[in-house]
Amino acid sequence: MKNIHEINAGNHSEKMKENISGPSGSEATNILLNNDFSDGLNSWHLNFCDGYVVSAESGPQRGMTMDSDGNYAVITNRKECWQGLEQDITDKISVGSTYMVSAFVGVSELTPGSTDVIATLKLENDDSATSYLCIGRTSCIKGSWEKLKGSFSLASKPDRVIFYLEGPAPGVDLLIQSVVITCSSPNDYEYHKTTNKGSVSTEDESIIINPQFEDGLNNWSGRGCKIALHDSMGDGKILPKFGKFFASATERTQSWNGIQQEITGRVQRKLAYEVTAVVRIFGNNITPSDVRATLWVQAPDLREQYIGIAKVQATDTDWVQMQGKFLLNGSPSKVVVYLEGPPPGTDILVNTLVIKHAAKTPPSTPPDCEGAAYGVNIIENSNLANGTNAWFPLGNCTLSVGTGSPRIIPPMARDSLGPHESLSGRYILVTNRTQTWMGPAQMITEKLKLFLTYQVSAWVRVGSGSTGPQNVNVALSVDNQWVNGGQVEVADDRWHEIGGSFRIEKQPSKVMVYIQGPASGVDLMVAGLQIFAVDRRARFKYLRRQTDKIRKRDIVLKFSGLDSSGNLGTLVRVRQIQNDFPIGSCISRTNIDNEDFVDFFVKHFNWAVFGNELKWYWTEPQQGNLNYKDADEMLDLCQKNNIDTRGHCIFWEVDGTVQQWIKSLNKTDLMAAVQNRLNGLLTRYKGKFRHYDVNNEMLHGSFYQDRLGKDIRANMFKTAHTLDPSATLFVNDYHVEDGCDPRSSPEKYIQHILDLQGQGAPVGGIGIQGHIDSPVGPIVCSALDKLGTLGMPIWFTELDVSSTNEYVRADDLEVMLREALAHPAIDGVMLWGFWELFMSRENSHLVNAEGDLNEAGKRYLALKQEWLSHSHGYVDEQGQFSFRGFSGTYDVEVVTLAKRVSKTFVVDKGDSSLVVSIDL
Repeated sequence: MKNIHEINAGNHSEKMKENISGPSGSEATNILLNNDFSDGLNSWHLNFCDGYVVSAESGPQRGMTMDSDGNYAVITNRKECWQGLEQDITDKISVGSTYMVSAFVGVSELTPGSTDVIATLKLENDDSATSYLCIGRTSCIKGSWEKLKGSFSLASKPDRVIFYLEGPAPGVDLLIQSVVITCSSPNDYEYHKTTNKGSVSTEDESIIINPQFEDGLNNWSGRGCKIALHDSMGDGKILPKFGKFFASATERTQSWNGIQQEITGRVQRKLAYEVTAVVRIFGNNITPSDVRATLWVQAPDLREQYIGIAKVQATDTDWVQMQGKFLLNGSPSKVVVYLEGPPPGTDILVNTLVIKHAAKTPPSTPPDCEGAAYGVNIIENSNLANGTNAWFPLGNCTLSVGTGSPRIIPPMARDSLGPHESLSGRYILVTNRTQTWMGPAQMITEKLKLFLTYQVSAWVRVGSGSTGPQNVNVALSVDNQWVNGGQVEVADDRWHEIGGSFRIEKQPSKVMVYIQGPASGVDLMVAGLQIFAVDRRARFKYLRRQTDKIRKRDIVLKFSGLDSSGNLGTLVRVRQIQNDFPIGSCISRTNIDNEDFVDFFVKHFNWAVFGNELKWYWTEPQQGNLNYKDADEMLDLCQKNNIDTRGHCIFWEVDGTVQQWIKSLNKTDLMAAVQNRLNGLLTRYKGKFRHYDVNNEMLHGSFYQDRLGKDIRANMFKTAHTLDPSATLFVNDYHVEDGCDPRSSPEKYIQHILDLQGQGAPVGGIGIQGHIDSPVGPIVCSALDKLGTLGMPIWFTELDVSSTNEYVRADDLEVMLREALAHPAIDGVMLWGFWELFMSRENSHLVNAEGDLNEAGKRYLALKQEWLSHSHGYVDEQGQFSFRGFSGTYDVEVVTLAKRVSKTFVVDKGDSSLVVSIDL
């Protein structure tokens, strides 16, 4: 008699047939290719592991009793629980539709007891962090097929959607048979008119003519190549996904060759547009390649601009959907949209291309933080009073409890928590570590709340057997995605504070915290781990007091020329019209063609930095081909509006940012090119840029130092100072302030600056870029305190924060701006942009693409208003009026019985009391 597992396996094919019937018994389409592995592993991708397919005829394998007519995949050599089998389904799904998932899965006999198998979606966006969505799970035991079921629906369309199966522990083989994903409404998968973001539409609003080639190739042309119309290709294997036809761009000899359409006159400036295309590639022996949608824009002065608006990785096996968004700032004389990207010899196939006015993104609602337990440690048995209860070893390491660790709360946590009970002095000792990721772990899934910011704190130490510095990392596995909770480099046998922060914005199914990092064989000690939600607004009262203390000064207005009748009854109204603390923004050349952008910029910022237009790869893309026109025009705008400018940057030390022609130079020619760059840039703009970032990101790159020797960095500073002595010369780097990168910790940055100064480099300022996630004030302040010991001005040079929720983004921005204004070492803040579609990070803008202020923008303007000083009262017997205010420009109105007089005065930055004489 068959056991139950054999019966399940025997009925497997029938069950899978049931899965793909749609509503009312209609046939629903399985969107997965080669779902039954009848074509081996084609269309599937192994995620850093190995795999093979067992045919039905092979008989029982690894303890599994198989039915006679089904194949299954064996995923083996898995070193991480997230490793498994995946398939790209980006172009197969529509926003708002619900999809049903089912699969029969099993595990090898290597696992004791049961283990979870998980179905996951990886949601990738080019300009923001990848997120993961658990869509189904089941528990398996060896020798048994289990049915995994789940469903999902996406509210917005990421750049890529990857479906994969994962879950069992490292070393356990994952077995997969007959995977099915169907849409609960089959028509949603067919071509239809819809306004849902992510679906193809050919409604009247599209500015593309003949988007689906129903009128042949009319309105289309080749860009340096030939185009052709098809109803099929490849002996009938390639058919249109939508409609009856598709076009090909063929005989391509350059990567920029493709199919194009002129849209001049149909695209309006200052409107946001969304582009959607369905594409694939074709050719002999081709590999997956990016297909890009690009705008070629020609201005009335014949200046050309190329704007990348969308891209997708395409293959020759199936159609994929590409999406993007763009906005034109200026009034072009000609606009052409075209597809490009694959290498010469590869044909680009396009089934449809639509461009329409983008729908406005609905505003966020404030996150629900009611009942949040701020300051409460979510780690169980943190003080180890119950041994290692609630903890478990990740991997085959050993946990025990030792004594002798610090009893004081680490400083960054103490600043957040305030008065707090001392630590126990006990620590977890981790021994027998054979992998860097091995260490103590704890599950915290149910203890986290979405959109809260959590601070991480612990003392860590490594064993005496280590050779060289060791990185220690508090990490989180959020549905098997690594999240950085803080890192520190340990180079001795002392206890070190580790601190960081994180936030989760999508509901996870499983969250584990673990401590990892040192090399295998090195013992790890962890004491007093705390993870607690931070009420970041609770610190704002303290920061307001600090800001008033640091940024304001006592001001005495001393009036002369008052009425002879006396001073009593003379009313004074003081109103600050501009705070001169530097708060600036990054701008680009195209931005200044948009008068709405310019209007917001000049009203709300007093400094500027150019995003790309001063970088060497922009000013000299090919050797001897100089382009300073963009920078000249941007500088002219700033000078006309009394906006100071930072020069970013003379050099960039990171290899990937260096032009190919520079990389091809020998040492002698490279040294000459460096000198020419310095001479050309600093002579042309002498006295016009207040700051220069001399050699960007030296803690993260070494292109010039590797080729020209260690002295080149100091020599760059020396030469720049000689050519323009008026400019303050900065170092500039990232992840200095957030505790998440040992390469650029405050201690490393301080040593880097001292080394440069030791070589005679006239370093005059410290740049902290400030591309930060989930900022926590005491962590940022701790870094500023350390850097402040150098006695040099510190600027946040590229500040941006990112959250899908505008209110949380506003909180992030407020944290950073308040910390900056409240710290005496900070001399200025530069935002890395503020306008949607012109930011380097997604979900970081303050102003939406068409000029609407979002919640983060409103918070910024509210802070700007808070940092203006106003006062009113009466002149005293000495003819004076006293108040305390920020530095900047003021209007004063004096009202007597006989007259009303208005004057303007300026308060310079300073600590002592200032007397301002005003003659009435």
